[in-house]
Amino acid sequence: MIKRLLFFAFLVGVFHAVSVGGQERTLMDETGREVKVPLSAKRIVSLAPSITEILFALGLNSEIAGVTDFCDYPEACLTKPRIGGFVNPSLERIVSLKPDLIIGIRDGNREETLQKLKDLGFSVYRVDPKGFDGVTKTIRNLGEIAGREEAAGRIARTMMTKKEHILSLTRSLYKPKIFFQVGDAPMVTVGKGALTNDLIRLAGGRNVTENEPVDYPPYSIEAVIKSAPEIIIMSSMDNRKDYSNLIRKWQNWKTIPAVKRNAIHVIDSNLVDRPTPRITEGLETLAEMIHPEVFGDTQRRK
Repeated sequence: MIKRLLFFAFLVGVFHAVSVGGQERTLMDETGREVKVPLSAKRIVSLAPSITEILFALGLNSEIAGVTDFCDYPEACLTKPRIGGFVNPSLERIVSLKPDLIIGIRDGNREETLQKLKDLGFSVYRVDPKGFDGVTKTIRNLGEIAGREEAAGRIARTMMTKKEHILSLTRSLYKPKIFFQVGDAPMVTVGKGALTNDLIRLAGGRNVTENEPVDYPPYSIEAVIKSAPEIIIMSSMDNRKDYSNLIRKWQNWKTIPAVKRNAIHVIDSNLVDRPTPRITEGLETLAEMIHPEVFGDTQRRK
């Protein structure tokens, strides 16, 4: 333990040696903490796949010094140094990358990890996107701290325009009951705090678990039968799974309206779970699944 602490002390000393004299400004991050961030970050470490996606969407590339093992989009991120998982990243690896800015996320990164990085002298900015509008806010905030305000504003405006278009078409429509399935063993769904819950609402549906206080609560088949969803949407959390088999499993409960109507769909989890610009694709896909009578291919491309 002592050797490890000495190792950290040495690396932190190196970090401070290369960063002294850099201009900083104090901002409030999305969790209400004051953070000193460089005026022009040159070495950014991302602690979550969604953060990595946003940074690349803002036009950053050479400034990104490290990403998590789970960062897989866009393709350009695959060549970036890896710092481990976003729940338990390697502090040694992060320090060795000498970042001048570390960006973490409240839901996903452990508070203990973020605090340790802060204690080591790093600038740690936390994001906490909630719902569709929260994602656009996060994009604008990251654009501000990374010097990409114009790009962030353009992305956020495009996202809001697409959202308003879908809302204009669904506002007066009947809102069918939706059960959103995450995982199979055990079966999990989405509660009121989950991003997907907000997307279902915007797409013109009503999530049968919209009042669940936990973001991702376990759910029983008995509860699904009782809620009588008219549409079942499954999240492709594992792309290696054969979801056709899971769809067939639902045929055992033919009293469920969604099963009777053969209204069971699979959606790419990255489009509805990750708070990134791609949630507009997820919103459009959900709208087509929920209201196929309105949203065809032509509508989705608008």
